[in-house]
Amino acid sequence: MLRSLEKLNNYRIHATDGELGKVRDFYFDDQYWTIRYIIADTRKWLPGRLVLISPFVLQEPDWFNDKLPVDLTTDQVKESPEIDEAKPVSRQKEAELVRYYGWPTYWAGVGNETPGALPISGEAVAEREVKETTGEKESDRHLRSTEEVFQYQIHAKDGEIGHVDDFIIEDNTWIIRYLIIDTRKWLHWLPGGKKVLISPQWVRKVDWAESEVIVDLSREQIENSPEFDPSVPVNRDYEVRLYDYYGRPVYWE
Repeated sequence: MLRSLEKLNNYRIHATDGELGKVRDFYFDDQYWTIRYIIADTRKWLPGRLVLISPFVLQEPDWFNDKLPVDLTTDQVKESPEIDEAKPVSRQKEAELVRYYGWPTYWAGVGNETPGALPISGEAVAEREVKETTGEKESDRHLRSTEEVFQYQIHAKDGEIGHVDDFIIEDNTWIIRYLIIDTRKWLHWLPGGKKVLISPQWVRKVDWAESEVIVDLSREQIENSPEFDPSVPVNRDYEVRLYDYYGRPVYWE
């Protein structure tokens, strides 16, 4: 099912033996547009500390009670490698997490879009990656905060047209299927503007320095695209209309 990512903020995260904290943010892979980590705020339990949790350990979410159960114990999380919120997450830091938890690695297979779906020893790959990424540059990092990208401006082929308001994810793979674009500051002729969906596949590049998402679409195309209603779940009928409008190949076939 497709869900709003922003609505998952403040979901309670439950270990096998108690509550861990709440969802604070997410890190996504900007190459494959997949959520790689949940950033958990544990300050009520571990004062002042944030921890990273892979979707690989998620159990069946309790969508009605805003709960995300994980296959971890509180002690495991308590002793896990710390992260510095002020610094980007490096591959070396990810390798530490892989070694500690025994998680599969997502970065060993080119084009892999399913978290944890690699038949490769996490520890062996982690050791290799530590060696290969020594001296890693900022441009080599691909983990980005979803919260950071909210409010990024959308730049069409012929000018600005809106800003990123949210993401729509597939809740069984944690792949980002759509960016929700809010056009109200740009479409002055339309009272309140409107919200539309854009697939990451239609993004030409993200300019991180300028906080811009550059899309391979015109302003007119976006202005006239099927309107998105946040109060209604995204269904396949709407997706078919959206892809038909843009004349783009669908992802589900």
